[in-house]
Amino acid sequence: MPDLDPSSVRAHGPAANAGPTASDDPVVSQRPAVALGRVAIIGDGRVGRSMATALRAAGVDVQGPLGRGATGDTADIVLLAVPDAEIGAAAHLIAPGRLVGHFSGASTLEPLALHEALSIHPLMTVAGDRAAFDGVPAAVAGSTPRALDTAAAIARTLGMTPFEVADADRAAYHAAASIASNFLVTLEGFAEELAETAGVPRDALAPLVRATVENWRAQGAASALTGPIARGDDDTVARQRTAVAERMPRRLALFDALADATRDLAATRTPADARDLAADAAPGEASW
Repeated sequence: MPDLDPSSVRAHGPAANAGPTASDDPVVSQRPAVALGRVAIIGDGRVGRSMATALRAAGVDVQGPLGRGATGDTADIVLLAVPDAEIGAAAHLIAPGRLVGHFSGASTLEPLALHEALSIHPLMTVAGDRAAFDGVPAAVAGSTPRALDTAAAIARTLGMTPFEVADADRAAYHAAASIASNFLVTLEGFAEELAETAGVPRDALAPLVRATVENWRAQGAASALTGPIARGDDDTVARQRTAVAERMPRRLALFDALADATRDLAATRTPADARDLAADAAPGEASW
């Protein structure tokens, strides 16, 4: 999966060479100076409404969000904010000669094959009708250089940082995003349930989760790893496993799989990582 650090993101389109603006925000300074033309949003769900609102606020001429069945015949760019399974059918209704795109993370450009195609996938969750896209990384793709440049320009217009994901890499990219988001929630649900058996509330775990995610972002997984497995403290791990077996036996297989994966990760640490971990854990003290 491409590095999401904005400093290493490949730039696309005319905006890549644009000079600085009055703003000090490096993302804002990359926003395209050229007009996108009229953009039609088809799909009146959360993504469609959020995209229409955000593009309109950025000064783009937006139609919609339009209902399903719209043809986009008066637009230059048509963006489909519909469920993945409906992208192909919606694309078949679009008048020819337009750039046509979707917002799916999992879908390739194949459902848009009748058109010059693009995709933009904001790497975030959209929970309401007025999502804020500024500063969000966005996976973009295009069937032609013009389509790819347009996808990147739309992303930058919304303040997002575009990075290219080819169709051949789309499933791996989307799986990585699901692991980072959906599976993380599943793991925190496991931790929450186990903590409840000890009378510990969910909020007590939240600072640990935040710090762990930030360490992972800043250092990478191997260097951010702490805790008994990283220290080689097998006795503590065995006591943890016994507690899970007694209190949440249905999750024991998950605990074992996570422990095995964590041991594999610990084996990739550098000698410097191991020394830092040993120095952080004083005798008789536990380090997460």
